Amino acid sequence: MNQSIGKGGQFSYLFGLICFVLVFFVSVVLWYIFMHADGIIKLYTPMYGFSLVAMLLCSIVLICNVWNYYPFSVTASTSTARLGRGIVLTVESVLLTLLITYGVFWHFLGKYAVAYFSPESIIVSGGSGAEPFVARENASTAIIYVGAAFLWLALTWDLGFGSWPWQENSRGVIAWSKTLVVLLFTVLAYAVLFHPHVCHLFYPAQNKAGVEPWWASFAGTGSAFFSLGLLLCTVGWITISRILWEGYPWKFFARNEEGSFIKGLVASIGCIILGGITFVLLLKVMNIYWMEPFEGGQYTDAPYFRYLHTGEISGFVILATFILSTYFNNFPNTGSTFINAIVRTVIAMLGGFAFYLFYYSAASTLLLGKVPGIGQPDDTPLVWTILYLAIVMIHCEFFESWPLAKKEKG
Repeated sequence: MNQSIGKGGQFSYLFGLICFVLVFFVSVVLWYIFMHADGIIKLYTPMYGFSLVAMLLCSIVLICNVWNYYPFSVTASTSTARLGRGIVLTVESVLLTLLITYGVFWHFLGKYAVAYFSPESIIVSGGSGAEPFVARENASTAIIYVGAAFLWLALTWDLGFGSWPWQENSRGVIAWSKTLVVLLFTVLAYAVLFHPHVCHLFYPAQNKAGVEPWWASFAGTGSAFFSLGLLLCTVGWITISRILWEGYPWKFFARNEEGSFIKGLVASIGCIILGGITFVLLLKVMNIYWMEPFEGGQYTDAPYFRYLHTGEISGFVILATFILSTYFNNFPNTGSTFINAIVRTVIAMLGGFAFYLFYYSAASTLLLGKVPGIGQPDDTPLVWTILYLAIVMIHCEFFESWPLAKKEKG
């Protein structure tokens, strides 16, 4: 994951810092255009905007981590080629976002399979919650949950299994085989972790289509924010181990330096354990700071907010991880992978905390037009975090960090 910048292969941290600042302001401008309450398009409702940026991130991960850029080249040879390749892949990701959201969910699955994926189908069905705004928010919530399951499984498969068991086949076979397998497990994960909650968003609850949320008895809420927070904590460690730890310790289980069944199994279980520990620790810290949550509590006292907030915190750390890798050369780069991993992880966590402080500061209220305070029902930090992360990933993966030096793939 290392890269160099400037003449003679020497990394310029100043140049990296300038790029970081520029990309940050790009995220603010795009936020104003698409999401800001006083902006132009005003998609942040918040779930509708959330679903769109979630699908954009899923499209980027699909192109990079599942398809490995197929049918395009994995890398470009010249600066001009990097620019052209970046533009083409960016357009592809945006088109995929629109196709998946409006084509697959709203006008196919929502019309011919599961009504709650389509605002129009919810409205046609009538009853409570069938108002246009509420219907779109509920459909968007379901789409977000599918996206979360997909991100978890796509990134887990890429980290552990890689191209296994199709490594001897062509790039096309690998791309579509991985797509089908990841989508299969996405459907299963969504059905167990999220579908029960969506079925209970409506009155009366769709209890013949989905069971009562099985986590409600011990989580204090039927909200699938419980599952969302846990998955995002797990994705945080998948990202950290893939980027900051350079694939370790899962690399020890690789076969011929490639993915394998054992490596995939160990990486999957290991990241789930790390994510679960993080999930519990963050909840305990919140309990110390805000006291114990209680069923029926509002704002920071609500159990569902605490679960979502663990995912929001993980989102800040994931963002800081990509920024450290892309704009600061995955600092430090000593001769010891272990030391590198420890220091990078500490920096990423401190960076995530810095983003946390920024988001809940007066500066964020001014720049993003967010609702002041923590735990507001109309404020979802993950929307801005994912939009910013998507821009960083587009710059890093599609444009290969242009005009910074090329980043090695793999």
